[in-house]
Amino acid sequence: MKGIIIPLDDWAAGRREFRFQAGLEFFQKFGNEDILDAAISIRADVDKKGAASADADISISGTLTVSCDRCLEPVSIPIEKVVYLKAGRNPSLEGDPSEDGREPVELEADGGLDISQVVYDYSLLSLPMQRIHPEGKCNPDTVIYLGREERKNEEADIENSPFSALKGLFK
Repeated sequence: MKGIIIPLDDWAAGRREFRFQAGLEFFQKFGNEDILDAAISIRADVDKKGAASADADISISGTLTVSCDRCLEPVSIPIEKVVYLKAGRNPSLEGDPSEDGREPVELEADGGLDISQVVYDYSLLSLPMQRIHPEGKCNPDTVIYLGREERKNEEADIENSPFSALKGLFK
């Protein structure tokens, strides 16, 4: 799969909308083995300023499927992110936030705007730190063993504690 590229040479200055799709092969291209499946929609609202400069709002939405941190079964996680891009041959970002105060991401453009890395990075940043199923949806066969191991570790910690000799002191 080739990158997600917005052509800047093919049209005159003004606003234009582009739509793209990214699936599992997009994330595999980056060597990411943690993503088990993906269905991402990308909408780019581009405001072309000149021959090779543009501002863009990139909307990323869809689902990424990863392994659950608790039961290791696949879990689909919805993602939603909007990124403000400022692109050009020599983009200058000093003191130039968007009208609503968002800080722009700088991207060099020469004839085309390759937003593949931005989409990849912000898709992964949209994932939560703890990737688990909603309560009660994990594989019950795995969850049974999780509780047992915790109790065994707690009992072993108590027995190995230097204060374990004092536990019967008040009886």
